[in-house]
Amino acid sequence: MSETSKVPVLVTGGAGYIGSHAVLALRDAGWPVAVIDNLSTGFAFAVPDDVPLYEGDISDIILLEQIFAEQGIKAIMHFAGSIVVPESVENPLKYYDNNTVRSRALIEAAVAGGVEHFIFSSTAATYGTPETSPVSEDSPKRPINPYGWSKLMTEQMLADASAAHGFNFCALRYFNVAGADPQARTGQSTAGATHLIKVACEAATGKRDSVAVFGTDYDTPDGTGVRDYIHVSDLANAHLLALEALIEQPGRSLTMNCGYGRGFSVLEVLDAVDRVTNQTIARRMEPRRAGDPAELVSDPLRIRETLPWQPKHADLGDIIAHALQWERKLSELRGE
Repeated sequence: MSETSKVPVLVTGGAGYIGSHAVLALRDAGWPVAVIDNLSTGFAFAVPDDVPLYEGDISDIILLEQIFAEQGIKAIMHFAGSIVVPESVENPLKYYDNNTVRSRALIEAAVAGGVEHFIFSSTAATYGTPETSPVSEDSPKRPINPYGWSKLMTEQMLADASAAHGFNFCALRYFNVAGADPQARTGQSTAGATHLIKVACEAATGKRDSVAVFGTDYDTPDGTGVRDYIHVSDLANAHLLALEALIEQPGRSLTMNCGYGRGFSVLEVLDAVDRVTNQTIARRMEPRRAGDPAELVSDPLRIRETLPWQPKHADLGDIIAHALQWERKLSELRGE
């Protein structure tokens, strides 16, 4: 894409895990980029010094108007929100507020501010418990937890607002995001994270005594949950390519899965971590968590046919190695 086509992009939640990788990908590729983040789960250190960081909430219409004016924003990548499935079951109204109500405010501000392109961080949780595997974008959307519903509602708002107001959008439905920037510039830094590979890396570096395995009686080969793990840097690259596609065809909107199309069970992932670290992580067998399906594996055909997306880090060992490298750097940053 030519430099003149690289419009200014606002990344919401750009100090968080996935958002910070998208910021790096945009910046590395020469896109003008700014960040809004309330720093409730994000970290200012994750945003490069030469990227404007606005500390505030995506529902703050006055702040958004200021950012749009100062930065000339024409595209939004929207990552801000809450992402923990069990917490969404326990506290659904928090998720409908953070993920749906505030997204509505952001979309309204985007329409008023003349934003032309909107990329939304959605989730495979919109599919619920799939009837078939792998899961295509046309599979029934029947979320089994408030997290999935909160994201699906935002997809619907985008579709309706796009039809009414003329901007185009792309909803990317993530499967299980893992790993870290290969150059160790950013990674998953949130305390109390629930993502398996992050938790396993914390255990491998002595920050946890063991790793809980939630559910050993699923209808899967080894009884534990099966997930499609995608490297966060490959995911960030998919966002850039999606933005280019929106700019090239302004009348087109997209909804696509982001995954590799291969699943690994919890025990297979822990075995892989043991191999990478050359140690054995203690495992603690626990009951199933509310809202967890047995298997979620993507059918990535649409994204591969629509975008020139060529994943560079699809090897599970690479994903774990990069996550582990970041975990060790994070210990240094925090003086642990």
